[in-house]
Amino acid sequence: MKKVKQMNGSAAEVEAAFYEALNRADVEALMALWAEDEEIVCIHPGGPRLHGHVAIQTAWEAILERGGLQIHPSRLYETNNLMSSVHTVIEGVTSIAGDEPAHLVATNVYMKTPRGWRMVLHHVSVAPGAAPAIEHVGSSLH
Repeated sequence: MKKVKQMNGSAAEVEAAFYEALNRADVEALMALWAEDEEIVCIHPGGPRLHGHVAIQTAWEAILERGGLQIHPSRLYETNNLMSSVHTVIEGVTSIAGDEPAHLVATNVYMKTPRGWRMVLHHVSVAPGAAPAIEHVGSSLH
C-alpha cells in the first residue's frame, strides 16, 4: 500500500473528509481514510460483506464510476472513548445519474491508530419508512 498523507484530528473530521471524498467521487482520498489493517469491513445496502482494502476499493470504484453520488449525512449520533468512535447517521442520497433520492442509515466505526483516527467499518442499510426531515449536522460533516 502506498504512503498516504497523515490526517490528525478527530473521528468527526475523518468522517467529514469521508463524505466529502464520496461527493467528489475521489476514491483515492476515500481509501486514505481507512485503517491500514486488512480487517476493515464495508457493507453497502443489499450487498455482501467486503473485507480488506482491495475489495472495498473495487466496490467504491464501481459505485462511483456510474456518475457519483451526493450524500448528505444528518442526525449524527456519536459514542466515543479514547481509542474508538462509533457514529450513526442518516444519509440523504441522490445519484448524479438521476435515480430517485433515497435515505439510508449508516454506522461508521473509527479507531485511533498511529496515523490518527481511521475508519474500520462502514455499514449502510436502506432506512425503513418515509424519509425524515433533513437536519444537516453542523460544520463538522460539510
